[in-house]
Amino acid sequence: MKKYNYIDLFAGCGGLTDGFEQIGKFEPYAFVEWDKNAFNTLKYRLKTKWNIKNIDEKAIYFDIQRMEELLNGFNEDKEYGEHIGLKKLIGKTSIDLIIGGPPCQAYSIAGRVQDKNGMSCDYRNYLFENYLKVVKEFQPKLFVFENVQGILSAKPNGINIIERIRDDFEKEGYVIVSDLKKMALLDSSDYGVPQIRKRVIIIGINKNLTQENPNNILSDFYKNILPSFKVKIKRDVEEAIGDLEPLYPLENQERRLSHNNNSNIKNHTPRFHSIRDQEIFSELALDVQNGSIKYPDTDALKALYFEKTGKQSSFHKYNVLDFKKQSNTIPAHLYKDGLRHIHPDPKQARSITPREAARLQTFDDDFEFLGSQGACYKMIGNAVPPLLSNKIAQAVDILLQRYF
Repeated sequence: MKKYNYIDLFAGCGGLTDGFEQIGKFEPYAFVEWDKNAFNTLKYRLKTKWNIKNIDEKAIYFDIQRMEELLNGFNEDKEYGEHIGLKKLIGKTSIDLIIGGPPCQAYSIAGRVQDKNGMSCDYRNYLFENYLKVVKEFQPKLFVFENVQGILSAKPNGINIIERIRDDFEKEGYVIVSDLKKMALLDSSDYGVPQIRKRVIIIGINKNLTQENPNNILSDFYKNILPSFKVKIKRDVEEAIGDLEPLYPLENQERRLSHNNNSNIKNHTPRFHSIRDQEIFSELALDVQNGSIKYPDTDALKALYFEKTGKQSSFHKYNVLDFKKQSNTIPAHLYKDGLRHIHPDPKQARSITPREAARLQTFDDDFEFLGSQGACYKMIGNAVPPLLSNKIAQAVDILLQRYF
């Protein structure tokens, strides 16, 4: 069986890679990640689950902004150690596919609202340029570029970022679809992820490596191939996390321990919650469960936050998951607090655990996240849901077979 060779950039903890590995049609040649906790988790997963050979060479812990060294090698670096570089690692191997998505915080609508400069000065606005340099170097047949919905409207320093991305890739011979909002904006819940998570999936076609019209290929991909993997019935929160062991408040709180913690499932440990927060969570979850609607809108939730904490907030802080619906988006912000991801069971009076967040992101239970609890929340929220990645991988496999 023919396998397609790929490189994963901004690999994170491996959500995108996990989906591609699941279908067994792709051969990995390199992974690049610079967050230490995410890198350790990625490398552990690739070694223990997917049995990737030469993982110490293929998994590269490095800052992708240092492109010259990434391509040609580095040594005796205090933070990153040493590596032969992507050029020697890949050698004469033909790379079929590059996948990945630069950090999305700079394009996030929420991030732009909260930043005094609208994230216009954030260096992460231009990390796509490093992605482009790797594409330029290895000339894959196509690339998969994943990012948040906000990338469609981001204009750092008045520059429409998505137009710049399109123009820069076209200069290197790659064609992407003209109407990304209409064609490339997906809701993960349509593909079986129990979560409302809208993401832009940009497919770039190397026009020099196919006999077909790239625009026709892209039209087929977005209108026919990828939609064929949509589910008929969406999964809900209860299906995702309802069978996990309940974690109830302790009668007597111990130091930094507010709930029982006897689960054998990895990463299913709740964060510490004060008595005050437990009471708020229980009240809100009970309100949802009973349908009493005491807090029907943002103003009511902001008023509750002020009443309970004495602090003003321009955003409402609380949201209870509904067992019978999809979750709201699982964000990296979970590492700061879980107030917008309160467990639906009033008796548990807590926010969701890393494992529950991972379930809502469709990570398998054998996927172990390494690092502090905060680091685990962050990498889970930053990841591509593996199930969505799986569907994209199957669609890409069809595209490659059909047109290359």
